[in-house]
Amino acid sequence: MSKSGKHLLHFLRRRKKENDAELDEFRDLMEVPDTFHNGFSLSSLLGTFFVALVMVPGALYMELVAGMGIGDAAQWVTVLLFVEVAKRANATLNRAQLFILFYMAGMMLSQQIHGTPLFRQFLVQSDAAIANGITNYLEPWIAPLTPEAYENRTFLQLAWLPAIGLMFFRFVFGTIDSTIMGYGLFRLTSDVERLPFPMAPVGAQGIVALADQVEGSVKSAGGSMRWRMFCIGAGIGMIFGFLYMALPTLTGAFFNNPIMIFPIPFAEFTPYTDDYLKAVATGLSFDLGQVMIGMVLPFWAMVGSMVGLITTYVLNPILYRANVLTTWSMGDETVETLFSNNVDFYFSFGIGIALAIAIYGFINVFLSRRKCKNFQVPEKKINIKERGDIPSKFIIGTYLFTVSTYIGISGYLIHWDIRVMAVLVFFGFLYTPLISYVTARLEGIAGQVIEIPFVRELAFILSGYQGVAIWFLPIPKANYGIQTVRYKQAELLGCKFSSIWKSALILTPIIFLAMILFSSFIWSLAPIPSSAYPYAQEIWEFEAKNATLIYSSTLGEYSQFQEALGGGRIMAGLLSGLSMLTVLSWFGAPVTLVFGVVRGLGQTLPHVVIPNIIGALLGRYLFQKKYGREWRKMIPIVGAGYFVGAGLISIFAIGFVFLAKAVSTVPY
Repeated sequence: MSKSGKHLLHFLRRRKKENDAELDEFRDLMEVPDTFHNGFSLSSLLGTFFVALVMVPGALYMELVAGMGIGDAAQWVTVLLFVEVAKRANATLNRAQLFILFYMAGMMLSQQIHGTPLFRQFLVQSDAAIANGITNYLEPWIAPLTPEAYENRTFLQLAWLPAIGLMFFRFVFGTIDSTIMGYGLFRLTSDVERLPFPMAPVGAQGIVALADQVEGSVKSAGGSMRWRMFCIGAGIGMIFGFLYMALPTLTGAFFNNPIMIFPIPFAEFTPYTDDYLKAVATGLSFDLGQVMIGMVLPFWAMVGSMVGLITTYVLNPILYRANVLTTWSMGDETVETLFSNNVDFYFSFGIGIALAIAIYGFINVFLSRRKCKNFQVPEKKINIKERGDIPSKFIIGTYLFTVSTYIGISGYLIHWDIRVMAVLVFFGFLYTPLISYVTARLEGIAGQVIEIPFVRELAFILSGYQGVAIWFLPIPKANYGIQTVRYKQAELLGCKFSSIWKSALILTPIIFLAMILFSSFIWSLAPIPSSAYPYAQEIWEFEAKNATLIYSSTLGEYSQFQEALGGGRIMAGLLSGLSMLTVLSWFGAPVTLVFGVVRGLGQTLPHVVIPNIIGALLGRYLFQKKYGREWRKMIPIVGAGYFVGAGLISIFAIGFVFLAKAVSTVPY
C-alpha cells in the first residue's frame, strides 16, 4: 500500500474509534432506570379530554385560517399546564405520567385537516375534480354522491357514514400498526443492534427537567443543573421564536406585508445560481433550531450529510449535461428542482440506496443476534418483564392480521382486481417492512427519517388499473420506524410500554370523535373554503388541482410518474450504496458518516444541511472544548428547552391572530 493510502487508512480507523466513542456517549446520555412505572393514570385521561376539547378545534381552525397548526408546542403546553396544576394541588406526577401526557397530546395533534372529511367534501365538489372527470368515478365510500349531503353542511348524516366509517377503520388500524410495529422495530434496533437514538434524549431530558419541578428534586445538584439548562434553552427559543415566527405572524394580521427579519422557510438562491450549478437547489435556512439539531446529532452524521450534499452539487450538473436530469429548466426554484430531479433520477436511485441500507442492516442484525439472545444486551441486562415487553410472535401476528385486513377490505372495495391486489401485497409484505426498518436504523444512528417519494403513485400507475377508487383505498403503506424514538424515550424515562398501548387504545376513539364533531361544527359555521377561512380559500383549489392531476393518471392518460421508475437507476443506487458501505466499513470509517452521506443525497431539504453542519462544528470545536464530556449531557436539555420556548411563542402569536381574526368578523 502506498504511503498516502496508509495515511488514509490510519485516518479512517482513528475516526472509527472516535465514532465508537461518540456512540457510547449518546448511549450514556441517560441511563435506563432499573424500575419502570405505569404512566397511564387519571391525570393522563384528563389531559386527553383537555387536548380533545381545546387543542383539536383550535388546530383545525388554524389550519383553515392560517395554513398552520399549533404544532409540537401544544404538547409542551399540555404538559406544562398539568405540571403547574400538580404543583399547586400538591399532587405527584412522575416521569412516566408526564411522558404519557406528552405522547397522547402529540398523537392527537398529529392529525391534520386533510385527514378529516373537510378536505374530502371540497375535493369532490371542486372545479378541478369536475374538469378532470374525477366525479364520474366516485364511490359512496369515498364521498356521498347526492347533492343533498352537502347542502346542510354537516357530517352527522347517513350519507356520510360509509366514508367516515372507512376513515375510522384506517385510523384505528393505523394506530394499532404504528404502536405495535414501532415497538417491534425498537426491540430490533435498540436491544439487538444497540443503536444510540441520538434524538431520544432531547424530548426525554425536557420531561426530566419538568419532573424535577414536580418531584422537588430541583434542589439537588443534578436537578438544578437540568432545570437551569432547560430554562436557558427556553429563553433562547423564545427570543429567536419571536424574531423568526411571532413577528411576521403578528404584523401579518394587521398589515398587508408582514415584517420578516429572516426569510421563512428559507432564502431561495436557486434562480441566481442555475447558470453554473445546473439542476442544483441552493438556498439557506435561517432557523436556529436547525443549528441546535446539528449540535445534538452525532458529529460524523452531520459531516456525512455535508459530504452527501456536496456530492449532489457535483453530480447534478454532470447528470444534467448527460441528459439524465431533463425535466429541470432554468429559473426553477427549490421545490420544482427537487421534484424534477426526483422524477428524473433520485426517486429510483433512492430506492436502490434504501435497499442497500436494508441489506447492510440485515447483515448487522444477523451478526448482532449471534451475540445477543432473547433481545437482551450483554453490557446491560434489561428487565424485559419489568419494562412490559410482549413476545415477538405477538408482534408478527398483529402485523399479519392488520395487513390481511387491509388487503381484504381494499380487495372488496376494488372488486378483487388482481392488479390492485398485487400492489397491496407489495406494500404490505415488502415495501412497508423495508422502509420501516431502514428508517428505524437511520433514527437509531443519525436521528433522521428516510422517505422515498411517489412510491404509491408509481405503483398505482404501473398496476394498469383505470379509475380513481384506488387512490382512496386503505392500503397497508406506512413508515413505522418513526415510532421507535417514542419507545426509546419511554425506556429512558422508566415508562412501561403497556402504558403506551393503554393510551392508544383509549385515545383512538376520543381523537376520531373529536375530529368528526369539530369538523362538522366548523363546516356549519361557513362554507369551506370561503372568505371566513382565508388559507383554505387561497390554497385548497391549488391542492385540488395537484391531487386530481395525479388521480387522472390512472384514467388511461399519460403521466410523468411513469418515467420516474427505472430498473437501471435502482440498480445504480443499490450497487453504489453497497459499494460505499462495504468500502467505508472495510476502512473502518464511522458508520454515522455513511448514513449521513445517505441523508445528504437528496433525502432532505439541502438548505438545512448547512446550518446543521454549522451547529455540529460549533458544538464539537467550541462548546465541547470548553465544557468537556459534560457538553453531551447539557445540549439535549438545552435543545429541549429551545423547542419548548420557540413553540410557546408560536402558540401565543397564533392565538393572538386567531382572536384578532375572530373579532374582525363580528358584525357588532
